[in-house]
Amino acid sequence: MAIVLGAIADDFTGATDLAGLLARSGYPVSLRFGLPSETDAAETTAPFEIIALKCRTVPVDEAVAQVRAAYAWLKAASAQRFYWKYCSTFDSTAAGNIGPVAEALMADIGASQTIYCPAFPENGRSIFMGHLFVGEQPLDESPMKDHPLTPMRDSSLVRLLQPQVKGKVGLANRLIVACGADALKARLAELASQGVAHVIVDAVADEDLGTIAEATLNLPLLTGGSALAMPLPRLLAEAGQLQQDRQEAQEPAVGEGQIVLSGSCSAMTLKQVAHYAQRAASYRLDPLELAERGAGEAFAWLRQRSLNEPKLIYASAEPASVRAAQEKLGVERAGQIVEEALAALAREAFSLGIRRFVVAGGETSGAVAQALGVSRVMVGREIAPGVPWTFATIKGETAALALKSGNFGFESFFETALRKLEVA
Repeated sequence: MAIVLGAIADDFTGATDLAGLLARSGYPVSLRFGLPSETDAAETTAPFEIIALKCRTVPVDEAVAQVRAAYAWLKAASAQRFYWKYCSTFDSTAAGNIGPVAEALMADIGASQTIYCPAFPENGRSIFMGHLFVGEQPLDESPMKDHPLTPMRDSSLVRLLQPQVKGKVGLANRLIVACGADALKARLAELASQGVAHVIVDAVADEDLGTIAEATLNLPLLTGGSALAMPLPRLLAEAGQLQQDRQEAQEPAVGEGQIVLSGSCSAMTLKQVAHYAQRAASYRLDPLELAERGAGEAFAWLRQRSLNEPKLIYASAEPASVRAAQEKLGVERAGQIVEEALAALAREAFSLGIRRFVVAGGETSGAVAQALGVSRVMVGREIAPGVPWTFATIKGETAALALKSGNFGFESFFETALRKLEVA
């Protein structure tokens, strides 16, 4: 099946976020974890094909190489347009890779201009006058300022992006977007005539996303969060580039056993962990203890739990605790040791018969999916905006995975997700 949109995401939860929003349209969505092999047949592709990488915090050269390889696979599979998906909070420092990856894709595609719009109004992420807001807080005043890997200390997307790219960065602000698609097209053309290759575009409501998607439908490359892609199925269908037959996905039967694994230290995940810990058996992983003694005690704890008992293993902690671990172990090692432990515990959980996994955190989700050997998933119903259930075949058995970005969801998300699966 022809690929009308080939998307590349910088982490696994971001990819499931994008897949869930596109799946709302009823058109087939394929989500692959990691670079597909060259032997994957083109006839197995879907109109919306997403490749999830684990490159958000890797060095620029490594990220560019991964994304270029993913682009080459999509191009060989006859993808018609492309999408570079990153976090709605623009998780990236001055040495980050959002801009370098976009420039590399532009060079490979032959695009002279692209846009950047990480806004996700439904989840409280908006852009006004080039500044990114989380709810009513500027990005640099939100909990993202204390992110352990990508602390966000500026809300200006123009200032954040400019050090990352060689080309000029410009802005199409909300006053332009509010005037409609033609006005935005004119603004993009004006900026192009001034040599501006990278354009931040404001969006404060879903209607703005529709305007932006309409104005940029013919650009070969779009970049942004997941929400910008939401209007694309409708617009592409209206343009005659999608078949009109839509279908409701049938979710497969899933075996018993449940577990929540959380590595995220975001403000929302901390609330979710605190809420669920009152209702489930819980075990906290401490990176300093892991470094000293390993994860043997956590494995023993897990083996003592019954299959269907609600259970939570988490490394989520307040910023002060995270900083203490980072100071002693180093930033990279502190995160790596937690990921490795949670990934190994996920494998153990599967071997114990657990088939229902809720995972919180982008890095953690990537580590868990890779540890379980998941290469492709079917996208099911949304649990919350940007977080669907996904289904994978692992060693011949069906497993369900809800991979949640740190700040997504609501306080009772973990139990709600598992309850939704029970009534599927």
